[in-house]
Amino acid sequence: MSSKLLKMTDNLNASVQIPNIVFGTSGLGNLYQSQSFESKKEIIKAVIEHSRGIAFFDTAGKYGAGLALEVLGQSLSELNIDPPKVVISNKLGWFRTELLSPEPTFEPGVWKDLKYDAIQKISYQGILECFEQGNCLLGKYNTEFVSVHDPDEYLSAAKNTEDYHKRYDDVLEAYRALKELKAAGRVKAVGIGAKDWKIIEKICADVDLDWVMIANSLTVHSHPNDLVEFLSLLNKKNIPVINSAIFNGGFLIGSDFYNYRFVDGSKSADRALLKWREDFFELCKKFHLLPAEVCYNFSTRFPGIKSIAMSTSKVEKVAVNIAMASAEVPNEFWEEMERIGLINNKLKV
Repeated sequence: MSSKLLKMTDNLNASVQIPNIVFGTSGLGNLYQSQSFESKKEIIKAVIEHSRGIAFFDTAGKYGAGLALEVLGQSLSELNIDPPKVVISNKLGWFRTELLSPEPTFEPGVWKDLKYDAIQKISYQGILECFEQGNCLLGKYNTEFVSVHDPDEYLSAAKNTEDYHKRYDDVLEAYRALKELKAAGRVKAVGIGAKDWKIIEKICADVDLDWVMIANSLTVHSHPNDLVEFLSLLNKKNIPVINSAIFNGGFLIGSDFYNYRFVDGSKSADRALLKWREDFFELCKKFHLLPAEVCYNFSTRFPGIKSIAMSTSKVEKVAVNIAMASAEVPNEFWEEMERIGLINNKLKV
């Protein structure tokens, strides 16, 4: 997507590169809305056409209960894309199953018109099953980057302390399986993807990772100081970070959902969220900036952030997303953001 490609770490295969923008595929799984296969294929085609060198796709079995994987593989095949021209990162831990209820049991209300359900499988054997199923859904395109997806959600479901420790052992066993896949040459890199960065920090203390993906964690609206310090530590260890969900689930650019939760204006906390966005939009308008440009720029201004993952459900947004990588935001804008209390004034962005 850009000629500016970034080498990952010394631990990775030297041939593995990642662009400063990677294409997230949650929209291919019917996140928030259902789309036709042809419209999704056009989006993938646009990503390929605007990529320079290798196109990088970030996907997961959770996205539409495997639908995103299926659409990605079929689209690439119909577009006759040579497999070496594509790198696919599959966040593992969710396994497609039969749909036995009116809507999927995971994240109800978020995924639309699905034909399957998904269950979480985080264990040594479970993660291998997710890996094999993912490759099957991708067809002739194989996963090269792997990670454990949503270990934070898996751990938060623990019934008590004993169950928590058992579940954490499951996570470590899942990583043992991924490390074996890497040692066998079946994948090139092992990482992690989670919304709760504190769990990423905990796992990083026990597992040597090649890369980290944070989601809904470091945005222009949410940027805790201790997370920034953790990113600096990862940077010192040469562990690159992919920043994902930089729009807090789309809310920062106009969506009704904040981190996959509907924003209800009748609730005081949500009214504060809406007021923040109103002030943010007004300031962007004053400086003739697009909110998305500001979100992107802010999310790259920290040591350790090497790439941004962004998804779109509109083909015309592909080129716009790529252009955001070079959009500049003047210092005066950040000073005004600090002055009116829209960002932490201790960050020195």
